[in-house]
Amino acid sequence: MVAVIRTGGKQYSVSAGDTITVMALDGAAGDKVTFDEVLFLEKDGGTQVGAPLVAGASVTGEIAEQARSPKTLSFKKRRRQNSKRKRGHRQDLTIVRITSIDA
Repeated sequence: MVAVIRTGGKQYSVSAGDTITVMALDGAAGDKVTFDEVLFLEKDGGTQVGAPLVAGASVTGEIAEQARSPKTLSFKKRRRQNSKRKRGHRQDLTIVRITSIDA
């Protein structure tokens, strides 16, 4: 069974047992999360495409951990102006283990 879910402005293709990294969600490690925005569902060879969502479908997962992405550096230099700027950023992420897909 495969589903496409939407969370954090992005789409993820998931199946039971998968581990995905999504934008920060509220909760601690071990908490259950439910994704209700299911865009596509495939089971037993049949497919359901939502318009825009598949009615009655949901994906359940468990928060494995709260993490942060590697540091992204933004460096700007204006040549011959003796001007430069360096800034860093780390995005908050949540690692979710998909437990079940309910149709």
